[in-house]
Amino acid sequence: MLKNMTLALLAGASFLALINQAAAIENLFRQPAETYAEQPAQRPVAPVRMAAAERAGMGGGFIEFLFGDVSSQGGRYQQQPGYQQQPGYQPSYEPRRTLLPPIGPEQAMGRQEDVGEPERPAFDPKFEKQMVDYHGKEGAGTIIVDTPNKFLFLVQGDGKALRYGIGVGRPGFTWSGVKQISAKKEWPAWTPPPEMLARRPDLPRHMEGGPQNPLGARAMYLGSSLYRIHGSNEPWTIGTNVSSGCFRMRNEDVIDLYGRVNVGARVVVI
Repeated sequence: MLKNMTLALLAGASFLALINQAAAIENLFRQPAETYAEQPAQRPVAPVRMAAAERAGMGGGFIEFLFGDVSSQGGRYQQQPGYQQQPGYQPSYEPRRTLLPPIGPEQAMGRQEDVGEPERPAFDPKFEKQMVDYHGKEGAGTIIVDTPNKFLFLVQGDGKALRYGIGVGRPGFTWSGVKQISAKKEWPAWTPPPEMLARRPDLPRHMEGGPQNPLGARAMYLGSSLYRIHGSNEPWTIGTNVSSGCFRMRNEDVIDLYGRVNVGARVVVI
């Protein structure tokens, strides 16, 4: 009986040893638990979002992206969807215009006129032909040129004279003296003298008479000089210092004077 009990104990011990060996082999293939004896197991804690003021210490930008709570950044670093062109959209390359009211046809016409010739002054009525009183010593038929005041007088007698407005010489080209009308011409040709061509090489060397000729409709030559009393196709220059020593009149006025005086008439320039 003792022998049987000894066998039974040996068999039980062998069985327990086999069980322990099998358990050890099974533990070799089992992943160890992540619980440590030194630290008690912690319950999972819900993520806490950091306020913007708490994240400000990270400096923002790339540092905040690396170490901050990405989920709490409100999609700040989420990739933006690509640009999608709307159907029917045509890009415009026309330069932007200033936001101004539209220009009306009258304004557009005014702008076109501005780029043309500058506006010419209106003719001063005081230079119109008119009868005035004359109390000088010159006799009837005498022409008196008042250079400073830009008037020409034709003495009529009986204390009257016809007064015309004229254009006179520019500074440095005025003169005074007594001449006689040596010749009269209708629609005279014009040949600029060498002195004038030296100053103005752009002038033509000769121009036949006509409406475009600067001597105008009539010319009365003064003695043997190059000076004349003549008409002009630029009536807005009457009353100004404009010539190289000649006296210019409106065409209608020079025609009137031409018919009233004869060759040999006395001309006094003051």
